[in-house]
Amino acid sequence: MEFPDLGKHCSEKTCKQLDFLPLKCDACEEVFCKDHIMYDQHKCTSSYKKDVQVPVCPLCNTPIPVRRGEMPDIVVGAHMDRDCKHDPAQQKKRIFTNKCLKEGCKRKEMMKLVCDQCHRNFCIKHRHPLDHDCKGGGRSISKAG
Repeated sequence: MEFPDLGKHCSEKTCKQLDFLPLKCDACEEVFCKDHIMYDQHKCTSSYKKDVQVPVCPLCNTPIPVRRGEMPDIVVGAHMDRDCKHDPAQQKKRIFTNKCLKEGCKRKEMMKLVCDQCHRNFCIKHRHPLDHDCKGGGRSISKAG
């Protein structure tokens, strides 16, 4: 004896499996098998209604509040058009700005490496007093290590 009305077919176009324990998507309200119930598995177009992630503006890295039912892409796009505090000049800001003051050296570092004796900035290679022929007022320190 067959039960033709028992169970439902999966709503995924590529599956259509007859499932006796079908699952209903809480976002789009369609019926799926266990293999396609996740939002990304059936490419749910209504998942944004249930998704509680906060999108971040790709230009200014600011979290953008999105109300339930709003599409995040539209809200972030509106932010970028109106409220974004992105400064294009800041993006081109250089990281390695601390130039070594040893004669002939052209290296630059991210952080200042100031000599304790002469109080001048040097690169990692010339940071020790003996490495840059320090003319500071302190006593000579030997090279260690």
